[in-house]
Parts: sequence; C-alpha cells; structure tokens
Amino acid sequence: MKKGILTILFAISLLFIACSGESNPEIENDNQPLAEKTELNVSYGENQQQVYDIYLPKGRSSEKTKVIILIHGGGWIEGDKEDMGAYIPILKEKHPDHAIVNVNYVLANPPAIPAFPNQFLDLDQVIKQLIQQSEELEILPEFGLIGASAGAHIALQYDYVYDTEDRVKMVCDIVGPTDFTDPFYTENPSFEALLNALVDETAYPESTNFAEQLSPSLQVTNKSSPTILFYGDEDPLVPLSNGEKLHTELSNKLVTNSFTIYSGGHGNWSDSSNLDLQLQLSSFIKEHLPISE
Repeated sequence: MKKGILTILFAISLLFIACSGESNPEIENDNQPLAEKTELNVSYGENQQQVYDIYLPKGRSSEKTKVIILIHGGGWIEGDKEDMGAYIPILKEKHPDHAIVNVNYVLANPPAIPAFPNQFLDLDQVIKQLIQQSEELEILPEFGLIGASAGAHIALQYDYVYDTEDRVKMVCDIVGPTDFTDPFYTENPSFEALLNALVDETAYPESTNFAEQLSPSLQVTNKSSPTILFYGDEDPLVPLSNGEKLHTELSNKLVTNSFTIYSGGHGNWSDSSNLDLQLQLSSFIKEHLPISE
C-alpha cells in the first residue's frame, strides 16, 4: 500500500513538472504589446454633443503614450469633429506612438446656449476624464492641442487661462481669433452684440470686458505653453494682425513660438503650404510632446 501511494505521488510530481514547463497562454498574452484600438463617440457629459473619438496606438503604455487633442472650428456655433478627420491619418503616420482624441463640444445657440465659458469647460471635462482613465487607457496624461479657427481660439484660451496644472505641453493655432480688441472686430457695428450673445455673463465677474477677457493674446503669461501659429495673409474672417499680436505677446513673455504666414485666406492654402504646415507641426510635436524610448 505504501509503495502504491509513493508511486501515485511520484506520478503527480512528474505531471506538475511537465505542466509547469508548458506555456500559459494567458500569461503570454498579458506580456504582449497592446493592440491598436479605436473608440468612437465616447461620452464625457450629459449632452449628446459631449463626445469624442479616441485612437489608441499599439504598444501604448502609461509611461510614454502622450495625447494629441483635435478641436474643430465653425464660429463656435457649428462644425463637427469630422471636420478634423483629415488630420488623423497624417498624425497616425507621423506620430504612431501618440494617442489621438478628436473632440466635439456643445455648440452655442444664443441666447439659450452660450459658447463662453462653456466650450472651454467642455475641453476641461475631456482632459479631466482622460486623466482619470489614464491607467485604464494606458496613456500618459500630457497633452498637445491642435485647433482650427474657433477651435484654435478654444485651445489657446484653455491653455493660457484654464490649464493650471500644466497638463498641456504645446498648442497649435491654425487661423484662430486671438484679439477681439482688434479694430477688425471692434469697428463692426454689430460686433459687441454678437460677442455678448456668445457669453454667459453670469459666469464672469460684473463689469468684465469680454473683448479683453476672451482674447488669448491678452491672456499670455510666461507659463503659457509653446505655441505654433499658422495664418493667411488674405483671411476675410480672422485678420493677420491677430496672428501678429499673439506672436508678439508670446515673444515678449519669452514663450517658445513659431509664426508662419501663408498666401491665401482662412486655411484655404496651396498644397505646398499645407505640406509645409504638416512638416512644421510634426517637428513641433516631436520637440514639445516627445515620446520617450
């Protein structure tokens, strides 16, 4: 009987040794690099417009995968994240190790739904949600903002006023309004009424000068993030002087910046100009939102 028990124990020992030498598929999968992943229309608030698309790269990790956020234009009252869709394959190709987030925000519908400060706060909600979910998403919560037109205005104002924890490391401004005290705007008889219609006055101190308060170039400090600017010399919507003003204020505060003027209007530039923008922007991202090896 004793011999039989020893034989059984010996057999079990051999089986254990054999099994321990076999690969465990679950452990191996855990050690594999994460696959590329896309999530569309991720909610960050109760409004149906408060959604974003997120593109997570393969091999991402919370130690290195920084985030590029795209913000569309449309005069604060229209537009959609799809308008920034052309940037996504370009960024994926040139920056395959970054995560990309393409944002919608609640569009203004004055007077019932104002733009300011709501749209800045929408971007803040997006960033806070990404920070809260950074371990789950396997991202490093450091951000670069790329905005076009009104989206550039939102990006600039967010960085210069709302980013108190320095989560944003760079901003790209493509034809963004930066100075509402510019005669281009103030000499329009309807301008003040139009601006006031976009503002939730209850969210600001009494007697606030909204033209000044909502002008990113007038909010620049030495803590503002490095900023790259692109403007057209014949823009009928945003004057070149707005780009020049921001460039001057950034330079005076010793904030790293780059300012490029293209021939043409509100972003409708030649293919060579658009290619130049892509190359400059890519270099700026590599310098100010780098991925560590």
